[in-house]
Amino acid sequence: MADRGAVELSTEPVINLGCHGPARLMAGVREYGRLDLWAQTKVYGEPVPIPLPALVDLATQIRLGGRGGAGFPFARKLDAVVKSSHRRGLPAIVVVNGTEGEPAACKDKMLLSMVPHLVLDGAVLAASALRSPELIVAIADDGVAEESLLDALEERRGTSMPTRVVMVPHRFLSGEAGALVRGINGEPHIPPGRKVRASDTGVGGCPTLVSNAETYAQLAVAAAIGPREYAQIGTDEEPGTVLLTVTGAARRPAVIETPTGTPLKEILRVCGAPTGQGVLTGGYHGTWITPEDAGQAEISRRGFEEVGGSLGAGIIVPLPDNTCALGEVARVTHYLAAESAGQCGPCRLGMPEMAQLLTGILSGGTSPEAVRALCAAMRGRGACSHPDGSSRFVLSALEVFADDVNAHLYHHGCGRPVRGVLPIPEGPDEPGAGRLSVDWSSCDGHGLCAHILPELVRLDENGFPTIPDGAVPSWLEPQARRAVDMCPTMALRLGRPTH
Repeated sequence: MADRGAVELSTEPVINLGCHGPARLMAGVREYGRLDLWAQTKVYGEPVPIPLPALVDLATQIRLGGRGGAGFPFARKLDAVVKSSHRRGLPAIVVVNGTEGEPAACKDKMLLSMVPHLVLDGAVLAASALRSPELIVAIADDGVAEESLLDALEERRGTSMPTRVVMVPHRFLSGEAGALVRGINGEPHIPPGRKVRASDTGVGGCPTLVSNAETYAQLAVAAAIGPREYAQIGTDEEPGTVLLTVTGAARRPAVIETPTGTPLKEILRVCGAPTGQGVLTGGYHGTWITPEDAGQAEISRRGFEEVGGSLGAGIIVPLPDNTCALGEVARVTHYLAAESAGQCGPCRLGMPEMAQLLTGILSGGTSPEAVRALCAAMRGRGACSHPDGSSRFVLSALEVFADDVNAHLYHHGCGRPVRGVLPIPEGPDEPGAGRLSVDWSSCDGHGLCAHILPELVRLDENGFPTIPDGAVPSWLEPQARRAVDMCPTMALRLGRPTH
């Protein structure tokens, strides 16, 4: 498997594909483009079923961790599903999580678009070892990987196990395991609101193995080349390669495959990305690191943790010098608040409050200590990990961008515009995409809107409403409409943004 250059993936926006080091997951893409079944077999060989004990041993030997965020050991997941299946006398179900609702990521969509059979081969290995009655592949309804996946299943017709494709909403929480299982089961596609392990009760109430697309692709590569060759590159603790999505300040944004242990500065150089004001690692539930730490970091879970970063789902976003760092963080925080399920206090009240407090810092009227106190009060109290992950993103930003925070607090701003470098989806034509606004020529400061909609509306020192610059969460839209309808002067508006 030789080094290769970059090719283009047909997504919007177009992003390059490349390797820095030996190609494992992307082997053959330069020669064949998208690998159909013939090309897949030519590059990786014919997959051979592996008995369950040997598959667990393979995953253990290569130290395979989940590539969707938490990095949970795949072998332990397998073992938990097996034990639950035996204890309850129910079949095990295997789910490929290809939803990738994180706006700054597209590595799983790249895999399903360019090497779909590699993902399917890994998933079939697991499903066959567990004797699953079917394989389920969940993808977002954004249309990016759908055609490639359906073509791959058609190419495999009659030669592989029954496979069902489930389309889920393209939302931030779509990839959360509990939300994904609920969606597959025909329930609302939101987290269950209580801790439920898919390995105990998942699809149809059966023990369920849920892992993301890259995890299964890595398993297929290891099965094809063997654990010894797999561990020839990477670190001893985390052998093999990882996929990274590099955007932000990068002149050549890319999904890039590289061995673990590679210096982060090398990947940034390849992508033409200066470290700028700081680098976001791990996505919107990850953490920011300073330019100095980015120059020292090595790409692995441990390597990022040593500098306060997070590998997460392999997201790397350097922030350029020409945008307002705090404004970028506030934009994303409003988006995260709107994407919550609204099932618990931290999501219903804490997340919108956090977004408003950040907006208050931008205008110089709020102390960062108020944000830190709110995050401390929310810690560990959410019905899912969304509030804690979002708090981690915000708290690290307050540390890394301390100079920017001080500029807004004490010097009337940083002087830079908010350029929208951090990607968030533009408001779709669906509930939850509306934004509140006030007609100041009519508003008399009655304050009724703040009583009806305290999650979003605050009153300033003069009793007039302050409205966050972000989409109204879908779960708050009925209350927002009630506030609009009850405004005595009809000054409050709820409408779609214009672009």
